[in-house]
Amino acid sequence: MLLFGWEETAWMALAAIALDWLVGDPRWPTHPVIWIGRLIARLERLLRAGEKRGAASPRRVRLTGVALTMLTVGAAFSVMTAIVLACSWVHPWLGYAVNTWFISTTLAVKGLKDAAMLVYRPLADNNLPDARKYVGYIVGRDTTQLDEPEIVRATVETVAENTVDAFVSPIVFALLGGAPLAMLYRAANTLDSMVGYKNANYMYFGWASARFDDVLNYIPARLTGLMIVIVSFFGKGLSAARALKSIRTFAALHPSPNSGIPESAAAGAIGIELGGVNRYGDVVSDRARMGWPLRERGRGDIVLTVRICYGVSYLAAGGLVCAIIAMHG
Repeated sequence: MLLFGWEETAWMALAAIALDWLVGDPRWPTHPVIWIGRLIARLERLLRAGEKRGAASPRRVRLTGVALTMLTVGAAFSVMTAIVLACSWVHPWLGYAVNTWFISTTLAVKGLKDAAMLVYRPLADNNLPDARKYVGYIVGRDTTQLDEPEIVRATVETVAENTVDAFVSPIVFALLGGAPLAMLYRAANTLDSMVGYKNANYMYFGWASARFDDVLNYIPARLTGLMIVIVSFFGKGLSAARALKSIRTFAALHPSPNSGIPESAAAGAIGIELGGVNRYGDVVSDRARMGWPLRERGRGDIVLTVRICYGVSYLAAGGLVCAIIAMHG
């Protein structure tokens, strides 16, 4: 459902990308994702209250998780639609401005860069303790004993994977339905990050959230892989042919149906190997290797991955400009 015309929506998506490049995540007012997170936490307490009074069957817990998913994404979409419509009723340009700003809050290219560079700078100063601390902010694995190649791997994997979640997917949904649909996606993605774990607590309760996020990211993840290949064709120190071959060879080995595509593409483009052993407390997870270890990973690979992420955003912005011009052709 488009609240605005196709050309208007394209212009607003383009403006939102530029706003994210310049401003990034807003410090004020409170970021919408924080409100979504609070809603999820409150709904989880309410929906799971019955589990504390007696043993709930896996089927019942799974149905409760379905309810959490539907309520959260429904609330995000409905509230966002009401806000944009109300602002458009006051004045069309207010509607444009509000729709653009909210789309920009679903993007995080600058935020990804800032988080990655927080890891890169200590590595550049040979300060492993700070690099471990900052990479621990963006990954769930244990980072206390990581050496530089493993810190780099964690950062590269996160930036590559989140090029889908933090840019391509929200832009795709913004183009399909403006800020309301982009915020619905962001709500689904936040659900996955909060309850979509395969542990004892969320195995059944988080099932619907994880699967819904997989469905929403299915096409954007594949678009991202293609865009990384295109960016690598023009990027210094990157290989488009190797990126494409890496996707074909390794993407399906990843446990996620989507994350393996951008991660394998980045690994191939840069010429490094990703994947390996991750530790989550007492749990050890051995992930499939992706890419070829043409050399040892180094801190510069973080910068290359950030450039790939920005390159994908430049490619999308350029595509929108061409689409707008074609509309007038």
